[in-house]
Amino acid sequence: MSMYFIGIDISKYKHDCCIISAANQKVVSKVIIKNNKAGFNELLTIIHSLANPADIRIGFESTAHYALNLELFLENSLLIFMEVNPVLISEYKKSKTLRRTKTDSVDCESIARWLMTVEYKPHSKGFYHAYSLKSLTRLRDKLIRQRSFYLVKITNVLDHTFPEFKPFFNERLSKTALYLLENYGSAEKMARMNSASYEKLRSVSRGKFSPQQFLRLKELAVNTVGVNNSIFDVELNSLLSLYKSLVKEIDTIKKEINQLIEEVHPHYMSVPGIGPLSAAVIYSEYGDISNFTNPGQMLAFAGIEPGINESGTESHGGKMVKRGSSQLRYTLINCCLPLIRFDMTFATYYAKKRGEGKPHRVAITHVAKKLIRVIYALESQDIDFNAQELR
Repeated sequence: MSMYFIGIDISKYKHDCCIISAANQKVVSKVIIKNNKAGFNELLTIIHSLANPADIRIGFESTAHYALNLELFLENSLLIFMEVNPVLISEYKKSKTLRRTKTDSVDCESIARWLMTVEYKPHSKGFYHAYSLKSLTRLRDKLIRQRSFYLVKITNVLDHTFPEFKPFFNERLSKTALYLLENYGSAEKMARMNSASYEKLRSVSRGKFSPQQFLRLKELAVNTVGVNNSIFDVELNSLLSLYKSLVKEIDTIKKEINQLIEEVHPHYMSVPGIGPLSAAVIYSEYGDISNFTNPGQMLAFAGIEPGINESGTESHGGKMVKRGSSQLRYTLINCCLPLIRFDMTFATYYAKKRGEGKPHRVAITHVAKKLIRVIYALESQDIDFNAQELR
């Protein structure tokens, strides 16, 4: 039987499908299926009417969560599929025509024809675990950004009511500082604190908040230039409530992430500097490392590889392309900071790059490239990290 390529353009409520025969490279059919069970069953009927499932090549663009239900359906139906980077399809379309035509019908045909030109690499089975981690790690990242936003807003209120407060705590809203804001709020109330108040503060700070600091804070509260206004009190209480809620949710998500990554426990968790949260981001973004045939592909996936500009007699490297997951790049580079402090091989490599005149950011990016090569070696050889064998 002939082989068929099926390109699917994913959207929220329906999916456009184009089926092309490998025998004559002509379009066999174009159909629109709804994003529901009836639509998925219709697609399955069409697929089984064409050929043996082993001779079917299905591909669609990576479109966030809109394709998840279809992916799960195809996997449960024992069908393989390939996710495609939208940038590749966009560039492929540009190479075929100068016309700027973008419709779902055109896009699904472009995906099908692109599949015919590349090595088919089906999505790994059991991807749902990685998808769960990706959802949780990205949600945690968003909540952390929101938490930072509320901290800024709290600081803005304090600038009006008690501007001396945050500098007293070295510009940090520590656990002790937040306790004071939650229980006293205004400078006027802090100025009236007594010995019983200090004992509670001492307990919260685990004995770190000294009597001298307590008296100094009361003095600042008495002589503050801040404004005592009930509106600011309401605003502060509201912001503190939102902040505390986010802290609780972030902690809950962190526990769930830790549990999920421990079930997988990839070998690169044995690398110094890669903790459960970092490992979860790496696992969720890369997925199954066996999908990559060499470390260079992993570099390209993370967007850490340099651009290359070659023309005529000139050839030089460009800046980092920065395509792919920004969260993955951020995590990989952050993992390198403890590595160059605690691992001699990585520290030596970093020092070598600095000795070549490269700035810190560029040198640490080179360390991240080395880390990716190590991750690839650990997973492909099914071994844990051993600093003695690293070179």
